[in-house]
Amino acid sequence: MGLKEQLKDDLKTAMREKNVVKRDSIRAINTMIKQIEVDERKELNDEDVIKLIQKGIKQREEAVIQYKDASRDDLVQKEQEQIDVFKEYLPKQLSDEELEAGMKELIAEVGATSMKDVGKVMGQATKKFAGVADGKRINEMTKKLLG
Repeated sequence: MGLKEQLKDDLKTAMREKNVVKRDSIRAINTMIKQIEVDERKELNDEDVIKLIQKGIKQREEAVIQYKDASRDDLVQKEQEQIDVFKEYLPKQLSDEELEAGMKELIAEVGATSMKDVGKVMGQATKKFAGVADGKRINEMTKKLLG
């Protein structure tokens, strides 16, 4: 079953169970999917949906920071609950150890030796670890290993 079908089934389940947080979070994901499909006139595959979900998580994490600065704890909690639901639909994320091992292997493949090679490594790493590690973690690990 594809990710879009799973979202549709989970939405029905959340509505039956009156789980408002999950229902609203899935609706937000579906809205992002529909917007891209209509604007770009293309059918999204699971990989595209995962990228959209990651983008949604990033947006909500930025909102959490702003709400904390404004002392809006009610909105911080709401956004955090949505982030948790969004993460349910991502593939299992790599642990720091797994990411480090993969990055060491990739750095050896690319032949990177210094911070000058960060761009080359990042280009390959974002493709290799798409969906299982976010760009920020990949970047930090690259700098740690090359720096």
